[in-house]
Amino acid sequence: MSEETVNINPDGSTTFEGAEETTMPPAEDAGAGTEEAFEEAAEAVAGTDPLIYLGLVAVVLGLLFFIYYRRSKDDGDDFFSNLDGEKFNLKLPAEVEEYYAIKEKVQASGWVPGTPPDKSNPNGPHRIMAQALMKRAIGDIPIVTHIQKESPGMNKLYSQSMCSVKQWRAYQAAEAMVSAEVDEVRAEADEIEPGWSQVIWRQAMQYHTMLKQKHEMEQKAAAEQAAKRKEIEEKVNNYKSKEDIEKEKEQAAEKAAQELLKQEEREKSSKKAFSGGGVKKGFLDGGNKNKKKK
Repeated sequence: MSEETVNINPDGSTTFEGAEETTMPPAEDAGAGTEEAFEEAAEAVAGTDPLIYLGLVAVVLGLLFFIYYRRSKDDGDDFFSNLDGEKFNLKLPAEVEEYYAIKEKVQASGWVPGTPPDKSNPNGPHRIMAQALMKRAIGDIPIVTHIQKESPGMNKLYSQSMCSVKQWRAYQAAEAMVSAEVDEVRAEADEIEPGWSQVIWRQAMQYHTMLKQKHEMEQKAAAEQAAKRKEIEEKVNNYKSKEDIEKEKEQAAEKAAQELLKQEEREKSSKKAFSGGGVKKGFLDGGNKNKKKK
């Protein structure tokens, strides 16, 4: 194994004797190379088009907005899917089945749809059918007005993708059911009285409003009557009859008389104790006599 000797040259390089000659670059050259690399990198950065930076910023902001939008949309879908779950779970009123039951009985008795009313029998099949159909239409008014009220809002929510598919389908099913019911009532109205389909829903709305107002007035009157009844009961409970008042006066007088008797007895007992108890009569007089004898 040969020895190696390290020689430092004047220019800063080193050489090894006894081995292959190796020359290391001086420190100054190494530092200059590093500075040149930094300068080249700075020039490359300075030469980059600013539009590239703007493009990168736009891409990052777009990704952030997309993530936020997806999360908010998912939250919105969950919110609207759970909102008003029973809002469009509508059912036809019982008056619908009642109407068809009456119609079946009337037809079994010989009535034919479209038959003009019998003026000699004002309470005949025609009148019975007309009353049953009007009752059915009045019973339909709440669900008809409900769909009419909700329709603009639901269409707007759907156009803006702000309602769930489940809720939209429920609304569509409810709207189709109500629309079919409206058309069916009109068709039945024309069978009973030709041309009645043009005015039956307006009449039903008027009757429904009248019945609603009447019901509200009855409820208000019942509440007022209950309040008056309660007030009267309270007055009766707090009222004292003349007999009760006289009885209370007698009791108060008896109590006062008993107090007076007790007070008189206490005064008598105190007088007896002072006059005859322990103090001999003539005690003071005897003392005076003795003084005179002396």
